[in-house]
Amino acid sequence: MTVVEIPRQPSGSTLSFHNIQYKVGLKSGVLCKRKTTHRQILTDVNGIMRPGLNAILGPTGSGKSSFLDILAARKDPAGLSGEVLVDGAPQPHNFKCLSGYVVQDDLVMGTQTVRENLLFSAALRLPSSVPQGEKEARVNHLIKELGLAKVADSKVGSQMKRGISGGERKRTHIGMELIMDPSVLFLDEPTTGLDASTANSVLLLLKKMASHGRTIIMTIHQPRYSIYRLFDTLTLLVGGRMVYHGPAPNALDYFSNIGYACEPHNNPADFFLDMINGDATAVTKMPGSEELDIEESSSPVKSVEECLSEEYRNSSNYRDTQAELERITNGKELIAPPRSHVITYNTSFVHQFRWVFRRTLWDLVLNPQTSVAQLIVNIILALIVGATFFDIKVDHSGIQNRMGVLFFISTYHCFGALSAAELFITERKFFMHEYISGYYRVSVYFLTKILADIIILRTVPTVIFCIIAYYMIGLKGTASAFVTFTLTVALVAYTATAMTMAISADLNTVTLANILMTIVFAFMMIFSGLLVNLPTVELWLAWAKYFSIPRYGLAALSINEFVGLKFCDDLVMPNTTMSDVSNNCNVSLAGLMCTGEQYLEYLGVEYTDWALWKNHMALILMAVAYLAIAYLKLCFIKKFT
Repeated sequence: MTVVEIPRQPSGSTLSFHNIQYKVGLKSGVLCKRKTTHRQILTDVNGIMRPGLNAILGPTGSGKSSFLDILAARKDPAGLSGEVLVDGAPQPHNFKCLSGYVVQDDLVMGTQTVRENLLFSAALRLPSSVPQGEKEARVNHLIKELGLAKVADSKVGSQMKRGISGGERKRTHIGMELIMDPSVLFLDEPTTGLDASTANSVLLLLKKMASHGRTIIMTIHQPRYSIYRLFDTLTLLVGGRMVYHGPAPNALDYFSNIGYACEPHNNPADFFLDMINGDATAVTKMPGSEELDIEESSSPVKSVEECLSEEYRNSSNYRDTQAELERITNGKELIAPPRSHVITYNTSFVHQFRWVFRRTLWDLVLNPQTSVAQLIVNIILALIVGATFFDIKVDHSGIQNRMGVLFFISTYHCFGALSAAELFITERKFFMHEYISGYYRVSVYFLTKILADIIILRTVPTVIFCIIAYYMIGLKGTASAFVTFTLTVALVAYTATAMTMAISADLNTVTLANILMTIVFAFMMIFSGLLVNLPTVELWLAWAKYFSIPRYGLAALSINEFVGLKFCDDLVMPNTTMSDVSNNCNVSLAGLMCTGEQYLEYLGVEYTDWALWKNHMALILMAVAYLAIAYLKLCFIKKFT
């Protein structure tokens, strides 16, 4: 009988932060007149976060999220100074992989069930040495602890399909971070998007976990009183300055002692925001306290910040905190080690690839907005094209019809690749969070997305399109010609997809990516070989044809279709060559086109066997080059805020 180990009681860590200063560079102006100015986000922030529920409050723009990211080692070190210690020791370089971080937007795969999301996190974040049975036991334990037993096998849900509630979704995300039993759990605005009752249930869950010895640090904007009273410690920020840091139950007494009393039955969180924002009507001044002249101040918010910050620095809370910080460092001056974003992994490349590829594949299959829609569109368009060019004739009209349909097919599969622009953009937050947390490598994510997209969204729809359209149109009836036709169309789709990924990999909006791709494909379409006779293009612009994906596709399709075809009787002008066109103006061009080879020669298309595969090789090389660019962009994209 196998003995399964149940997760042990969590043991939280103590975080101390010393002289945290953070500023960011802001660029203004245009072109050569651009200037860089620096904005101070955090100023001389010191304190300690112990096991329990630690809340960071403050108005919008006070630096709450930046402060949380710094504590979680998820902030770009540029412009950052100071030191964060974990249990008195320097913060490990891979601390971001060892701690849990719940972002504001719930990053849970909607096409999977609650259990599948938790199993995915367990499979990638727990070491390979942990038996699968123990991983499943840990998942089951978390499902019970988080109160998700009733929805454990329900789909999380997406924009297309309704799933579990917002609170259950938030708890699922928390569970994915708790799967590795982190010593510290960070949460950024965990009540965002939740109603008051659901938000209260989520905080009760966090309080329960904190009371069991876990260190939980969270930012929150404006909690109700039932939530506020759950906090063990409170850190109040305004304008990047700390105006209170200490036990949450003592906060009201502290501000009352410095002259700011909260009205009876007023929510303390609302009172703090009113006081910080200089709303004197919402704050009761204690008798004998020095009145702050808000109306005559040229910058009332700044005056309040300075007043409250100075009061805190003169308080016993600040002195006690400083004394404890000195005890932690033993009075030694801290020298911060060079900050680096080291990502460590608990599993191998192959293990990561198997799990990520399976999730990506099923996400595409179960998402009708992408997979089913793409397939239906290809089937409908294949029927329309097949009906329009139905049973194409082998005569002079067939020359134009064949060239027209081949041009349309190659161009359509280029523009059809525009859907790949969403591949990295829509899942950017997923990728950033999971990569930083040590779920998988960049190469694993890239390969799984590419392969899943090629199989589900490119290969299957393309093959079905070719089967329907090819035989309805009545192109060459040989099996080899059909296989070559399908291979060529697929290569065009792959190359266009690769170029779309290369352009959109580092963009933030799908709209901008679509605009850029439309311009590029329209330019390529001009140099495809049908709209303009390529041999007649001026030399200074002739280079553009070498970068035209439709040109290589149309050339390969034309060679495959036209070679061996005869469009007129052998008795009609049997010895006429294309050079006769310029020598005899009375000769009909249509009359000269007795063979497919003559037409290809007129277009300037080389039609040898090697020429066919040369176009295929060009498409393959272009696809590889574009994929390499997309991969490098993903590697060097800014992953830390």
